[in-house]
Amino acid sequence: MHISVVIPLLNEEESLTELHDWIAKVMQSEAYTYEIIFIDDGSTDDSWNLITKLSLKNPLVKGIRFLKNFGKSQALHAGFNKAKGDVIITMDADLQDSPDEIPELYNMIVKDGYDLVSGWKKKRYDSIIAKNLPSKLFNWAARKTSGVKLHDFNCGLKAYHKDVVKNIDVNGEMHRYIPVLSKNAGFSNIGEKVVQHQARKYGVTKFGMDRFVHGFLDLITIWFLSRFGKRPMHLFGALGFIMFAIGFGFALYLGIDKLFINRAGRLITQRPQFYIALSTMIIGTQFFVAGFLGELILRNRTDKKRYTIKDQLNI
Repeated sequence: MHISVVIPLLNEEESLTELHDWIAKVMQSEAYTYEIIFIDDGSTDDSWNLITKLSLKNPLVKGIRFLKNFGKSQALHAGFNKAKGDVIITMDADLQDSPDEIPELYNMIVKDGYDLVSGWKKKRYDSIIAKNLPSKLFNWAARKTSGVKLHDFNCGLKAYHKDVVKNIDVNGEMHRYIPVLSKNAGFSNIGEKVVQHQARKYGVTKFGMDRFVHGFLDLITIWFLSRFGKRPMHLFGALGFIMFAIGFGFALYLGIDKLFINRAGRLITQRPQFYIALSTMIIGTQFFVAGFLGELILRNRTDKKRYTIKDQLNI
């Protein structure tokens, strides 16, 4: 199969028929073999009934329905698991992503050899204050933190080689950082394409300003996992050493001062430096313990892939 189109959605009944017809038209014009996988993330409108009708009309339409709203990352994860295409295209269901971009995205994966191609909505039709400016700040921070040079991490229109989606784990709210997850898994040939962004035609956006707060918190998480996920002792051990060294330095100063310089002065326990030394040495020890525990947990896990195999011979 050439292409799997994975579409997560929440309460998008107005746009589904039009989106399906648009995708089918593009696929037929390019003679692609394809499937369309709609993931209904707990919709409370008539979205699932429409997906059911579309599947009866077109057997290439498939659907997954969640019991409740679990989030976009979980919806993408379910779609990736079921996708059978050589190239997987993701897009939003609100008609703001154009299916006309699919052929070029497909060619960039198949002919140009990219592992992942991310859309870049260079010209947006969203609110400048509510979306555009926060999005620019978020994308700048993501580029600096992750080292992945994309202009629009949060664009829903992306293309993936099938090996990418089968070897990454999209959980929590990490859908924004799939390019970073791909890079961490070894799929570093990541491209970008300027795509057409359209004004929302039906309904209202399902995301508020809180998504940027969550996005920045997730950015800190993925930065930590990217840098220290496989070697937590490198971070906690370094912090522990610094804190312990500060405490030991204060303790050494207090000891020398009391023994050789200021013998008749106040008791060591009456001086603030004593409590600084005590606190920092305890904190340093705790950092060391956290690092050791992290290493133990990491080394004894059996449910987490630690590497990705590209090829095998006679295995």
